Amino acid sequence: MLEVKNISKTFNPGTVNEVNALQNISFKLEEGSFVCVLGTNGSGKSTMLNAVAGAFEVDTGSISLKGQDITQWSENKRAALVGRVFQNPFSGTAPNMSIRENLALASRRGLIRGLSWGLSQSLIREFKERVKPLNMGLEDRLENPIGKLSGGQRQVLTLLMATWLQPELLLLDEHTAALDPKTAALVIALTDKIVQKDKLTTLMVTHSMQQAVNLGNRVIMMHRGQIAYDFNEDDKRRLKVNDLLSLFDELRRKDQIDMGVMELVINEYV
Repeated sequence: MLEVKNISKTFNPGTVNEVNALQNISFKLEEGSFVCVLGTNGSGKSTMLNAVAGAFEVDTGSISLKGQDITQWSENKRAALVGRVFQNPFSGTAPNMSIRENLALASRRGLIRGLSWGLSQSLIREFKERVKPLNMGLEDRLENPIGKLSGGQRQVLTLLMATWLQPELLLLDEHTAALDPKTAALVIALTDKIVQKDKLTTLMVTHSMQQAVNLGNRVIMMHRGQIAYDFNEDDKRRLKVNDLLSLFDELRRKDQIDMGVMELVINEYV
């Protein structure tokens, strides 16, 4: 369904700020799979998500979705197939527009947009029906600017918007990291409910090992721009948080050993 093949990305090549963010990354996502991506800061997990979303061109490799090579597609073109929720609750929506206008845009993703047509009475009724189960009372506030809502309310609506048309691929980039624990739990529960109900193919970047253990059917752990571990559904069932912690410690120890070897080599020539 999604095939990422040998993609690499280096930022600021040939300068002192050069960063090999992605190094020959390859993986496949079957239709309906829910994959959690873990990694420390700088491991490349969000960069990999951005590459799939089309936020930048990869240096090498290819990306295919539903049998189509989308490697050269712009981010806007990919948005017709890809739903996305960002870490920042204030991204992904138009703050000065009302809730219902934002929902109208989501309902017309990939089509020619026209708010006068999009805000028909039948569509407004649909908005209320789909917003009411969120239990936030927002179905009676559809004319309010979305920018006036709390971060949690806005993130819930962003998730609803990203999945409104059941995208071919859903990308979640640490979408609960900026929320308080109670709100984060609500958003995660809603995420799991929507993904399971609509059988959405989902790639979720998270810092939470508990989320990685509890959600989805696969875990990918990244390190230094590469995939360090990839646990399939059977292996994931046996995973515990302590197992993931041990793997992180193992990667850190390897880094320390590699740095020690590098220092020895440098010292030989000093």
